[in-house]
Amino acid sequence: MDYDFDELTEEEEDSPYPEVRASVSNIDDTEMPALTIRMWFVGLILTFIAAAANMFFYMRQPAPDISTTLIVLVSHPIGKFLARVMPIRTFRVPRFLGGGEFSLNPGPWNIKEHALVYMMANVATGTPYAIQATISIDVSYGLKLGYWFNTVLILATQLTGFGLAGFCKRLLVWPASMVWPQNLIMCALLNTLHAEEDEPRGGISRFRYLCYVGTGAFFWYFLPGYLFTALSVFSWPCWIAPNNVPVNQLFGFESGLGMGFVTFDWTQISWITSPMMVPWWAQVQIFAGFVIFYWIITPALYYTNVWDMAYFPMISDDMFDRFGISYNVSRVLDSQGNFDNVAYDAYSPLYLPAAYVVVYLLAFALATCAIVHTALYHGPELWKGIKRTAIEQDDIHAKLMRAYPEVPSWWYLVSFVGFFCLAIVAVEVWHTEAPVWFLVLAVLIPIMYIIPSGYINSITGQIISINILAQIIPGVVLPGQPIPNMIFKSYALQTLSEGSRFVQDMKLGHYIKVPPRATFIVQLVSTLLVAFIQCGMQQWMFDKVPHICSPNQKYDLTCPHNQVFFEASVLWGVIGPTRQFGKGSMYYPELFAVIVGAVLPIPFWLWQRKYPDSWVRYLNTLLILNSISSIPPATGINYSSWFMVGCIFMFYLRRHRVEWWSKFNYVTSAALDSGTIISLLFIFFVLEFPKGGFFLNWWGNTVWQKTADYNHVPFKTPPLGGI
Repeated sequence: MDYDFDELTEEEEDSPYPEVRASVSNIDDTEMPALTIRMWFVGLILTFIAAAANMFFYMRQPAPDISTTLIVLVSHPIGKFLARVMPIRTFRVPRFLGGGEFSLNPGPWNIKEHALVYMMANVATGTPYAIQATISIDVSYGLKLGYWFNTVLILATQLTGFGLAGFCKRLLVWPASMVWPQNLIMCALLNTLHAEEDEPRGGISRFRYLCYVGTGAFFWYFLPGYLFTALSVFSWPCWIAPNNVPVNQLFGFESGLGMGFVTFDWTQISWITSPMMVPWWAQVQIFAGFVIFYWIITPALYYTNVWDMAYFPMISDDMFDRFGISYNVSRVLDSQGNFDNVAYDAYSPLYLPAAYVVVYLLAFALATCAIVHTALYHGPELWKGIKRTAIEQDDIHAKLMRAYPEVPSWWYLVSFVGFFCLAIVAVEVWHTEAPVWFLVLAVLIPIMYIIPSGYINSITGQIISINILAQIIPGVVLPGQPIPNMIFKSYALQTLSEGSRFVQDMKLGHYIKVPPRATFIVQLVSTLLVAFIQCGMQQWMFDKVPHICSPNQKYDLTCPHNQVFFEASVLWGVIGPTRQFGKGSMYYPELFAVIVGAVLPIPFWLWQRKYPDSWVRYLNTLLILNSISSIPPATGINYSSWFMVGCIFMFYLRRHRVEWWSKFNYVTSAALDSGTIISLLFIFFVLEFPKGGFFLNWWGNTVWQKTADYNHVPFKTPPLGGI
């Protein structure tokens, strides 16, 4: 599926896609320095601080997040300051070290340096998914494997994907059709920060517009984020009828369907992705899939009480027993922590809320649909990539990048093999009971899905979820082993997500014209070094903070993600998917979605081949099935408000105010993100964090908490003896 294709003027060659033309420069200065000393200084310092802080906040509830957008904003004045004060002097490297020259201050702080700082942060500052496994192994299973196990495992899960990403460049980076819309916002932000004068067409400059909108977003967020939080959770029908369960389930935000379109909180609107980056045709299909599966099928199953769903909250990130309360995992384990079948039969099977039932149903369908859809629609491109021939005609950006030497494939091969071997070291040296063949199976999942996931991500900004596969496969092939299950899940999911993130940054470098080898070095070094810092922060906290991860920890360091990850390891690793989805189980019919997913793309593909001008050419079954993968924790309002804003910016303004849209659309998104993030951090550190915080206790901050929706009240009450 392609973006709209506009005719180009003959005077100047540019991208065939208006989205790219609106935010990416079509010129390059090959003499502009990139791997400068000040870039390393600014990038590494900010990345280290952000990574350590995010690791600390990851253990806390609630927690802010130091985002890459904030790092981009903070690094800009620092870089300009260093360019002003650092000595302009050239140093010669001794001949026995290779010779050459370098300067501490090679000129003005430039966009390529700035882009490399962003890449450092983007691939390294987020908390690694495998941290959940290391915490659960330590806290929940009592195995003190220590700092070096944690570090080796994190390095393996983070950087195996790096090696894998390198082999996808020909398919996912070089073609012009692989737009990666999330990069367009960052390109707009970087180009705006480095613009020295107003646009030639006149009017307000992008930089001034960025400052105005960002400042407005900063002050506005105080309303939904602190002073009047009901503006964020704007479920006014629930306030009118707080005890009416059906009304709360239809319009509620916490455990309901969120059947509304209005929220005044940008964090709610942009929860899925920014509505100003996803192309209109993709937004329509995502929202259509959401309406079909979430607003129609989910309540239909729920109110007809299929699989006893009506006895539980409609929407929840929890799982339940036959008494309608959260499943108590400890009741199905013996004194040694092993699964007790007798206790399981006496206690309860595991019940899923309606949202999980539908999400798992689509996940099964998505697992096969992703492979079939990619083979049918992108098979020729894949074959060309395998033969190392051009997939499509180079656009201006690909032509400009020819000026720089490409990264040799063997660099990525060494990275992939080396860090896969590091994973073997982790599981063998520390005796985790995860066999080597288990890791081979785990890495096959991202190998199979990085191309399908990359195609969807690169044209729509949506990420394909394979969470269900990463839980069911290890539970089936190695049942009763929760620790190997966690390692498998962490390795498979992190390798895929990190691989996609590395590819995304490679495309950003492609747009900014950063030399590919500079991108490679920065990504590798930052991710490698940050792993030691994050694991060091984790170890320090566990050594120095008393009662960490306990429910009543003094500083709210309760490790909110740990309990969910631990329960998942027991449910899928100990109880196992065979009992949950196997033949004879309640949810066995869901497995037939695997067949449906494999067949679903075929008729649409055949129809498109026969009638190439039909509307069916816009239909993307993979995108529709993936539409509600963010639920939970996302709810209905996150989709409906996202779609409403998308209608304004990506449909109306793009078609009827094209000049304004071209100049300001992506800058608007970047400004709203930036101002809101800074406001959120200000509120947290100044008003909520110090000395227990200062909270406003009034109707506007509590009305949404006094509803059946907030209290997760089910439609039916379970019998006293259980279902």
